[in-house]
Amino acid sequence: MTTSLTVLRMLRDRNARRYLAAVVVSGFGTSSLWLASGVWVKDLTGSDGLAALCTLALWAPTLAGPALGAVADRVRCKTLLITGNLGLAALLPALFAVDAPGRVWLLFAVLVVYGATGAVQDAAESVLVTAAVGPEMLGDFNGLRMSLTEGMKLVAPLTGASLYAACGGPAVACLDAVTFVLAAGLCALLRVREERPAGSGGPWRQQTAEGVRYLRGRPGLRALVRAGGTTMFLASLSSTTLYAVVDRLGHAPSYTGVLYAVQGVGSVAVGLVSGPGLRRLGAHRFAAAGIALTGLAVMARAVPSDAPALAAGAASGLGLPCVLIAALTAVQRETPGPLLGRATATANTLMFTPNVLGLAVGAGLVELAGPAWLLPCYGLALLATAVPLAQRAASASRTAARSPSDANPA
Repeated sequence: MTTSLTVLRMLRDRNARRYLAAVVVSGFGTSSLWLASGVWVKDLTGSDGLAALCTLALWAPTLAGPALGAVADRVRCKTLLITGNLGLAALLPALFAVDAPGRVWLLFAVLVVYGATGAVQDAAESVLVTAAVGPEMLGDFNGLRMSLTEGMKLVAPLTGASLYAACGGPAVACLDAVTFVLAAGLCALLRVREERPAGSGGPWRQQTAEGVRYLRGRPGLRALVRAGGTTMFLASLSSTTLYAVVDRLGHAPSYTGVLYAVQGVGSVAVGLVSGPGLRRLGAHRFAAAGIALTGLAVMARAVPSDAPALAAGAASGLGLPCVLIAALTAVQRETPGPLLGRATATANTLMFTPNVLGLAVGAGLVELAGPAWLLPCYGLALLATAVPLAQRAASASRTAARSPSDANPA
């Protein structure tokens, strides 16, 4: 009931409703293009390696997140979101020229710009949401945003693949461009009072480093972001065993789609309960519970049976987003406005870059050992990652429970 009331309250807010609609629209186009781009490259070149590089091209700009996030602290974020959406809408038609192996480079260039713009927009969205939504509702908003984003991933890739099969890559690019135009229009309807961005306070490198220094100087935030990065690394390691797990179950490789769908349903569900969960447990305990659940799910996936595999997928979908939602909400609540863009982008870099590294390392490890050995190790490492967060939460609870006389016997 509490969750339902929270969602209804959020949807009654005009700004929240319009912003979430923009997330759904643009997320649908992005997820459609994400899958179609790899298929497109595979069809043109016949190379599995080049097709896999599409994902890397989208993720690579995240490495420059702290520098890109500085843009959000120098420009009005509503203007930045509108400009970014319209810019991508104008850029995507260039993909109509990708019709031969020699022009695949153009697709990669567009994907890199796409990823860089997304990094800037993520930082700008964090600043804008903090201005539009009260601090007490940030957890609910971030959770609902997660639910909608994951929900799009359940339907958009299939739509993109079907459209690609019927009309080709340019049609998917056109669809994505239309979604960005619609998202820009929805962002233009937002009624948010933004403070005037602070002027340049020094060299760009110095300003970029301020976000890093801020996170480093806040032990609570640093612990959440570090745990988020470790969790994403271990989760990506475990994801590389998925085809081997399906093979042990005796299914065709296409069965991975079933496991991904079950995990997506879990991610949608956790987004709806994250707000109440954060209020009841606090950020560190909520994140620790999610990481521990993910660890147990990873270990359960080692059991060669359908029921544990499906249950593990749902549990992983429920647990994995918890630390990401907790960390982002904590950064938004505790970071001063003039630093929020840089702090958000830095946190995103630290949490999501290990995902790429984990995919590369895990692909090598799965060739050396089977999932029966690897998954329990990954699961135990996740449980170990949850322990410091739980200890920090317990320590904070004991400190808060102490009376003034206990704190100062004199």
